[in-house]
Amino acid sequence: MAATPPQHPIIRGDALDFYLSQGYYRMHQDLFTCRFLPLDDDLYTVHWLRLRLAAVHYGPAQRRLLRLNEPFIVTIRPFQLTAEYEALYALYRSTITFDAPETVEAFLLAGATHNVFSTHVLEVRDKEQLIAVGIFDSGARSLAGIMNFYHPAYRRYSLGKYLMLLKTNYARLHQKTYYYPGYLVHGYSKFDYKLFPCLAATEVFDALNGGWLPFNWNTVAAHSAELLTGWPRKTWPRTTLAKQAAQLPNGPPADKLPGQPWELIGTEAR
Repeated sequence: MAATPPQHPIIRGDALDFYLSQGYYRMHQDLFTCRFLPLDDDLYTVHWLRLRLAAVHYGPAQRRLLRLNEPFIVTIRPFQLTAEYEALYALYRSTITFDAPETVEAFLLAGATHNVFSTHVLEVRDKEQLIAVGIFDSGARSLAGIMNFYHPAYRRYSLGKYLMLLKTNYARLHQKTYYYPGYLVHGYSKFDYKLFPCLAATEVFDALNGGWLPFNWNTVAAHSAELLTGWPRKTWPRTTLAKQAAQLPNGPPADKLPGQPWELIGTEAR
């Protein structure tokens, strides 16, 4: 007798592990990858990251941040979209200086009524007040950080970085092997905060050869130069550059031009 398929299927944990290991990441209810990001009339290269959790050791900065935020209450629960999350995100979005989707729903679901990922939420509260939310997906051996946002009045607590540490701790507690925080961009420092949990345990994906290497900036620079080989280094109008990039192997989807969610999905909003 054939097994009855589940009414609401989700991506198997081992399947998510595989795609993350190949430089893919969540976009809404799909998986995607990219190698290029057009910004400010120039073309930048994308470099996917992961942490080897067994090698993670916190230094003074990480321990200091964990101590600073000890008074806050942390709760982990399965993801269910709430008005409270949307209200906090709207407040957060009103103060940021980079493009971001208008709502949490647009970021994660984009109109879908069923979430195909195994998604959880880290809630951080100051007494009763929700001050930060971190959203992540779980595979069999991996955890992918999808989204972080926080109350602007608590900026001095570095809650985006704090949520990354909480995700790292959760992944280690549940005996995961890797934590994938998304990508950084060579020559564009806004994404460098993803190195905060533990630089020594961070690996970078070699998109041309399909493997992971210990992170260092020389490796990233070499990968960037290889990816850009043959690309004319000149200033392009931003829309034209985005359309050109969409035609490159593993460029952004053609319908996701700058200003659309693909600029942030695969990263964690800080």
